[in-house]
Amino acid sequence: MAAGALTASLLGGGAASAGPYPEPMDRATTLSLPSPPGGANVRVLVFHASAGEESPTVDAGIAAIEKIGLSGPTAGRFRTVATDDAGVFTDERQLGRYNAVVFLTSGDVLDPEQEAGLESYMEAGGGFLGIHDAARTEPYSDWFTGLVGARPAAGSPTTAQRATVEIGDRQHPATKSLPLEWKRPDKWLNWTKNPSGDVHTVARVRESTYKPGASANGWDHPVSWCRDYDGGRSFYTSMGGTVDSFAETDFRDHLRGALAWTSRISQADCKATINANYKAERVTQPNQPGQNDQIGEPHGLVTAPDGRVFYIGRGGADSSRPVVIDWNDPDIGKGQGEIHVYDPATKKVTLAGALTVFGNKGGGDETVKVEEGLLGIELDPDFAKNGWVYLHYTPHAKIDRDKRMAVRQVSRFTFDPATKKLDTASEKVLLQWPVQIHSCCHAGGGMAWDSKGNLYIATGDNNSSGSSGGYSGNNPAPNYKGVSYADARRTSGNTNNLNGKILRIHPEADGTYTLPEGNLFTGEEPDEGGGKTRGEIYVMGVRNPARISVDPSTDTLYAGWVGPDAGAPSTTWGPAKYDTFAAITKAGNHGWPYCMGNKQPYRDRGLADPSVPLGWYNCDAPRNESPNNDGLVKLPPVTSNTIWYSPQGGGIDYPRDANGIPSYKTEEQKQLLPWLKGGGQATMNGPVYRYDAASTSADKWPSYWDGKWFVGDFYDGDQPRHAVLTDPKTVGQGGLPTHAESLKKIIPVGADGIRNLMDWKFAPDGSLYVLDYGRGFFTSDPKSALWRVTYKGGGPTPAAADLARKAEVQ
Repeated sequence: MAAGALTASLLGGGAASAGPYPEPMDRATTLSLPSPPGGANVRVLVFHASAGEESPTVDAGIAAIEKIGLSGPTAGRFRTVATDDAGVFTDERQLGRYNAVVFLTSGDVLDPEQEAGLESYMEAGGGFLGIHDAARTEPYSDWFTGLVGARPAAGSPTTAQRATVEIGDRQHPATKSLPLEWKRPDKWLNWTKNPSGDVHTVARVRESTYKPGASANGWDHPVSWCRDYDGGRSFYTSMGGTVDSFAETDFRDHLRGALAWTSRISQADCKATINANYKAERVTQPNQPGQNDQIGEPHGLVTAPDGRVFYIGRGGADSSRPVVIDWNDPDIGKGQGEIHVYDPATKKVTLAGALTVFGNKGGGDETVKVEEGLLGIELDPDFAKNGWVYLHYTPHAKIDRDKRMAVRQVSRFTFDPATKKLDTASEKVLLQWPVQIHSCCHAGGGMAWDSKGNLYIATGDNNSSGSSGGYSGNNPAPNYKGVSYADARRTSGNTNNLNGKILRIHPEADGTYTLPEGNLFTGEEPDEGGGKTRGEIYVMGVRNPARISVDPSTDTLYAGWVGPDAGAPSTTWGPAKYDTFAAITKAGNHGWPYCMGNKQPYRDRGLADPSVPLGWYNCDAPRNESPNNDGLVKLPPVTSNTIWYSPQGGGIDYPRDANGIPSYKTEEQKQLLPWLKGGGQATMNGPVYRYDAASTSADKWPSYWDGKWFVGDFYDGDQPRHAVLTDPKTVGQGGLPTHAESLKKIIPVGADGIRNLMDWKFAPDGSLYVLDYGRGFFTSDPKSALWRVTYKGGGPTPAAADLARKAEVQ
């Protein structure tokens, strides 16, 4: 086969005679191929044999690949040779000249000797690209199944349908130039076994946008993926099932990038989402009996610049210690909010200090239990020099047992590097405000910094939804000595109250704070008589934001909060409980207790009889007409949230009437975010990962995850534990995520894994630390632990030394 002799693919050479053979097969030949095959004069072999009638897509595919090779920047060009003669795979002189082989094939087209030649080619470092029906090639070969990654399922659609493809990998040359949401027609194959986690999926098709048939794969439906396989590189796309596909500019770009990687023109990371490349290990031991020497009741963590991890215990004691629940006892609810430090250099834990908090009152119903205590921790941006630690907590010394009120505060302490202890005498109280402690719940607690040195403080609505049937926490009646504990309009919906908010302040060196520009209120609004706003409020209308984070690259605030308790929607009262995540780019009102999700309103209640429904709240012009409100009546309009979920599913929405009111009929619902649902649910917002190319850490997560937002839930069933992508054009305006990727095998779920995710943060070395709360409530137990998740997959491939053209190192 002289160079160029195979360019006319239809000029002879039939499919090899092949049939079923046992697995594993005995290799019939061993080729002596150059390693890696091909060279700087890049050649791509297109193999198009078929066990039956050749598909009309073959000619279109060959023409497209040939055109791709002859166009674009010179450094990315290649020569295309096409054949249907399987004998090429036993001719080492010819096969070794190709940088990559493309399969436009279907059926049993290789005999054992020819497949052995393809194996030898891959082992030498060759590249493979399979297109659409290539997944039906060599149906009796386990090795080929591994090469293509998956096999089509019976019942796959046979006609072309327009659908939306979600592009999850924004860095691979095959996908980095494609739209986030790529709408195109094709024949969409279903899979007998989902390959995600065993391969690196770069694109998925959204099944809600077409009819996937009885063998549908669900929300995670891969259509393009890659992997380093048997010494070489394999890329497969199930797209290309129609002739017209090969005329699409975007699809040709997809193939161009796949060929650039498989032919060694450029590097790519095809390891980043393969589960086996991650290692999760518990780094703390169970506490010694009767002690909290390793960990308290886990409630939050933060990492220091030198890699140490500071993590806090809310206040629940070891289960062997007494819990005081009698309000007549001066020690009611007294607990220790502990600060532990894990040092990865020594792999040792030290107890750095403890605060006496109100927060050890045990469980029970919502008029008994309490969620106060040590709720949040942050380190000063200049911690390495000043040792300042900020703690968000409820001091026991400031409770009023008669009125059952307490003070929540954010204080600054100094950490002594010599003693490795927190100097509790160094406390400077920055901010404090009253909270009711007669009834549970929803204390919030998270804190985070932006790039301007502003500190965000998340506070819960400090109310129960039990008196409103689990719907809007808007029952004005229940109170203790005049303070309502069931009306979130007193807190979250109140412009003059710091509960149910995300506050933003700028701490000063002297222990005070100033107010940055751009908060929701200045505190000096003259509206409605003045004195009815607080300037610290950045976000209002949140319920229980236990975890917040700020993307250091964009200063976008990310938050998650727990919803109320209604298990199903009500045509009378409104939506079921929605747990919520929001990407927040500016100050605003996120709805609670008036609206949730994407502006789905609740119903107002009668004052004289709260069981009587009144009108629906107006999300665009909400009014706080509660007798418990001492803030503005006219509230800022509600901003839609990014993610919401309930027992019915993720992103539940309903048809709306002429006034914009949803039907709230379960049979009419649609699921906008099918990758998650609730039941038992409690959001645990995570970070946005930012890859540090300058870091030499062997444990850092790869750049694939850069810019992805980690969202999770305390529970580990169908609830979220995902990395999501948002569209920069709609983020902060209620735009839905464009893509989600499960983390449940990378951050392992289950009884012996991280079952109850309480907090998660990336360390400076790019590894991920995760707190597992444990298996009980209001205490620590043997499963309470700090975990570390590291990446062990190595760098992009091919190695720089193996690139066909050395200038293309990425």
